[in-house]
Amino acid sequence: MRTSDLLFVTATVELAENGRFTCAPNPTVGCIITRNGQVIGRGCHQYAGQGHAEVHAIADAGGDVKGATVYVSLEPCSFFGQTPACAQTLLEAGVARVVIGALDPNPRVAGKGIAMLEAGNIKVELLDSAEARACIAGFAKRITTNRPLVRLKTASSIDGAVALANGESQWITGPSARTDVQYWRARSDAVITGIGTVLADDPQLNVRDARYAHCYQPLRVVLDSTARTPLSSKLLCDGQPTLLIHNDDAEVVGKDQNNASRLYLKDGPSDLASLLDELGSRGCNEVLVEAGPGVLGSFLQADLWDEWICYLAPKALGRDARQLADFNIEKLADSIDAKVVDQARIGEDVRLTLRPISK
Repeated sequence: MRTSDLLFVTATVELAENGRFTCAPNPTVGCIITRNGQVIGRGCHQYAGQGHAEVHAIADAGGDVKGATVYVSLEPCSFFGQTPACAQTLLEAGVARVVIGALDPNPRVAGKGIAMLEAGNIKVELLDSAEARACIAGFAKRITTNRPLVRLKTASSIDGAVALANGESQWITGPSARTDVQYWRARSDAVITGIGTVLADDPQLNVRDARYAHCYQPLRVVLDSTARTPLSSKLLCDGQPTLLIHNDDAEVVGKDQNNASRLYLKDGPSDLASLLDELGSRGCNEVLVEAGPGVLGSFLQADLWDEWICYLAPKALGRDARQLADFNIEKLADSIDAKVVDQARIGEDVRLTLRPISK
């Protein structure tokens, strides 16, 4: 492996982020084309159903890429879907060499793109870059398990409280942390909350930051076993998509707005596994859980989480405050353990990124 190969592949991963908020359910992909060490074309996958990164990079190069080297963050696709197979496009373009950041986890590809290129006498190198694999983590989770990557989000005091005993919680963290949350919503295909949060706060759970005005709004998912979500709530009146999860015997009073739909599960919202299966079937790669202690505790205890964005404010709320997660263990050995994979100062607060020890 040449040092330049790694640098170019890293650059394709950065380029792929330009499609982060708009290309789902497809993976984010970036592509750079060089000739004699000089970049002649760049591209990323921006919208599902439209040109892939390789197509945009070829167009950016003016169409003439014969004999060039192609760097791409993800293995070129090998089948004709909504767009032509990118491996075939590269063959027809006459490129000489393709350097790939990560293998496509989609069983319909998974090495077949590489095989097509090599059968056409194109030299192929797979770097298996950790950054390239991380770039498509949500897509990889859905395409291999039919469930999205689950990301928990919490904001608490340094002593683990999310509200005072009387329910007051606005605001524990500062404005910078609340602005930072907009990024995580923008990259999520769905945001999950509980009926308790809806009744207490009447949240919108949407993306309002102007930096993400071009992104798709996430599907808001409310865990509401007995259909208590008020028809006057913001979630049901703002015209943005909302999915209400009920027990199969829940009775709904009144007429829904056009943006709302309902899913009735035999075991209701407590069947988190079936809910995630449903969201995976709907093409959700990443979901964000923004909910109260009960819902958070349910995801933690069921081991149905992949990442936890934990904002900590440098303040203490005392023993009568409401704690972060509602679950009980009797032995320290039964604790839910996590590892810190990133930490950052966000305004006056701290953001920790955690992942389960087992993953």
